[in-house]
Amino acid sequence: MDKEYDVESAVANFPDYISNYVRTSETTRKVLKNRITVSYGHTVMERLTVYPSANPNAPVLVFVHGGYWKLGLGDDYDFVAMGLSLAKFTVVIVTYALAPVVTIPEIVRQVRSSVAWTAKNIDAYNGDPTRIFIAGHSAGGHLAAMATLTNWKEYGLSNNIIKGILAISGLYDLEPVAQTFVEPALRITADQVLSSSPLRLVVPSAIPLIVAWGSEETAAFKKQSLLYLQAWQRAGNDGSSLIVADANHFSILEGFLTADGYLTKAVLSLAKNS
Repeated sequence: MDKEYDVESAVANFPDYISNYVRTSETTRKVLKNRITVSYGHTVMERLTVYPSANPNAPVLVFVHGGYWKLGLGDDYDFVAMGLSLAKFTVVIVTYALAPVVTIPEIVRQVRSSVAWTAKNIDAYNGDPTRIFIAGHSAGGHLAAMATLTNWKEYGLSNNIIKGILAISGLYDLEPVAQTFVEPALRITADQVLSSSPLRLVVPSAIPLIVAWGSEETAAFKKQSLLYLQAWQRAGNDGSSLIVADANHFSILEGFLTADGYLTKAVLSLAKNS
């Protein structure tokens, strides 16, 4: 089980991918100079970075990073904004507190709060609050999926604020994750498996879903993605797959770097059909 979920060991040059994320994010910050960082909660880690579109009333993408809920910052993923900014989106990159300092349910709560902040404030950053889309990678795919299950009325919002989701190489059932090497940091309980596994919580939804994964992912990650998509479709929902040839768990995010990148185009297709 550990081998199938150890995505770092599954690629030959894992440190190079992370270095590239950081380097490309630094370039993005230099090119897109209108970057704004704001707090969406009461703790230091509850912050997000907004890259406003140059166009008023632009569609909005909220991006949630991965790292097994215990690694990374939104700043490391600013490169996600590059292609979408060229495509005239306002982009929001979310940072959240990490395990073991906080639990997965608390991280879910924080991500939901970041989306609520976006819905209430993004018009000040040339974003259209009626056209919010969400994407997440790896653990961020889980968190994005959990955001679609939110009762937004508890936040003073309508329940249709998310207009589409792109779930990338995600984790949608926590039960097998709880049996792996990451469990000591995550402390996943039986109750959390039931309450925080999107695969087990799928309901009829008007939100269109694209589930993306790389052809070079481990079997466990491919299975998680396929099972989530199948559950979504069985509920009568609009769901499709994007299998990226020759992409692994880390290289797949390169699809955000240009306006015609495969992940940029996936978000554009959600926006076009919403």
